[in-house]
Parts: sequence; C-alpha cells; structure tokens
Amino acid sequence: MSQAEVGQRIGYQVKQLDQAFRRACEERLREHGLSMAQYALLHALADAPGAPAAELARRTFVTRQSLRGVLAGIQTAGLVSVAARPSTGRALPVTLTAEGRAVLDRADRVVLDVEERMIAGLPSDTVDQLSSLLTACVRNLA
Repeated sequence: MSQAEVGQRIGYQVKQLDQAFRRACEERLREHGLSMAQYALLHALADAPGAPAAELARRTFVTRQSLRGVLAGIQTAGLVSVAARPSTGRALPVTLTAEGRAVLDRADRVVLDVEERMIAGLPSDTVDQLSSLLTACVRNLA
C-alpha cells in the first residue's frame, strides 16, 4: 500500500487529527502551566469529583501508573487536594481546589478556541454530522 493510499484511510486521518489537535492544545495550554494530560485530569475531576483512580485513568486515556505522575504534578501546583483518609474503601478522594477550578476554566477556553479553529469554515450542520459520525465510530468499536 502506498503512502498516498495510507493517507486516505480513515484510521490514519483520525490519528493525524488527534495528533494535530493535541499539539495545538499543548502549545496553548503550556501558557497556563498545563499539559493535555493534566487538563484532561482536571476536567475529569470536575465531572466526577472523588472518582477512584481507575475511573480517572479511564476518563483521561492514561494508565493508572501514568495517572499518578499527572496527579502529582497538579497536586504540587495546588490545583487539587487529596484527602488524608479515604471516605470509603482505600481510595483517597481527590478534588479540585479553587485555583484548580480557575485554571480549568481558563484552560477550557483555550481548548475550545483550538476546537473552533479546527472546525472553522465548516457549516454547523456539517459539524453536527461529523460529531454524530465520530460518535457512531466510537460506539462501533466499544
């Protein structure tokens, strides 16, 4: 299969888009002291406060081992707090601090701006269709 043929395959195009989106976000998030993984973790904590590590890892597309490093970075920065004792079981609940919420709000604007750049010039009905198609692709592989 030639490189041109590979470049036309949907899986390859999805990966190209993923990499381009990630690069653009990382570049802009760096201004706020965040990586894309840290942003994803802040977002996951906002959506599911106190979620166990396995759930956070799943939501942020990292392994539990990688999650520890990402969590340590945002904890050191004062963006999250980790409870001294578990509320149930063995997991220590992690929650956003006020500063973490403020950083997440700024980072959300950055990521939304990158997303707007990505879909610039596409009619809204095309964007809706693209979203539906991507959702169907994810569902088909789940």
